[in-house]
Amino acid sequence: MTDQPPPPGNFPPPPPPGGYPPPPPGGYPPPPPGGYPPPPPGGYPAPPGGSFQPPHGGFQPQAGMPGAPLPKESYTPWFTRVLAWVIDFIPILLIEGIAWAILVGTQETVCITDVSEYELGEFCASGASTLGQAAVILASVVILAYVIWNFGYRQGTTGSSVGKSLMKFRVVSEKTWQPIGFGLSIVRQLAHVIDAAICYIGYLFPLWDAKRQTLADKIMTTVCVPL
Repeated sequence: MTDQPPPPGNFPPPPPPGGYPPPPPGGYPPPPPGGYPPPPPGGYPAPPGGSFQPPHGGFQPQAGMPGAPLPKESYTPWFTRVLAWVIDFIPILLIEGIAWAILVGTQETVCITDVSEYELGEFCASGASTLGQAAVILASVVILAYVIWNFGYRQGTTGSSVGKSLMKFRVVSEKTWQPIGFGLSIVRQLAHVIDAAICYIGYLFPLWDAKRQTLADKIMTTVCVPL
């Protein structure tokens, strides 16, 4: 079979050089009377990803926007964090205090009379009772469970421990602005050992740091922000 030439008149004209479509019939419409309006003061905003700076009183960056800097006042103050720490440790002090009160209040005194040839008389000694020892052990278990729940599960999933909830702030990741999860929250608590190792100076870092972070916060890339 041989190729047949296409019938004439059934194909659109070829595009003009350069690949641009031809102008509409009659040409493009003329500009409006007086010309086009001038650009706004400062020019048009740059496309996303540029370095456009908003005018005074305009759009303000919000927490969670990548690369959006926050002023120091946007982070939780040091004194507020201290109050939250005190609130978190009140249950620990109460539980431990009750256990030691039971231990001291139930001490048993045992007296032994010397019947040797020296006849030194009677010796008495006080010791912890079984009830007191059990109270201390039980208190240690309860405190450990409270710490894991409060600083691990609760803070890791919601961002706030009991004290932080009452003081209305939470711990979030600098990268995602979301709670850091159970495991990392436990690691963050352990990282506070570094804050204490240098004469507790690490706990004072929020007083002058731009993001009000402790050393543990810097290690874990976390910040404390109001709810």
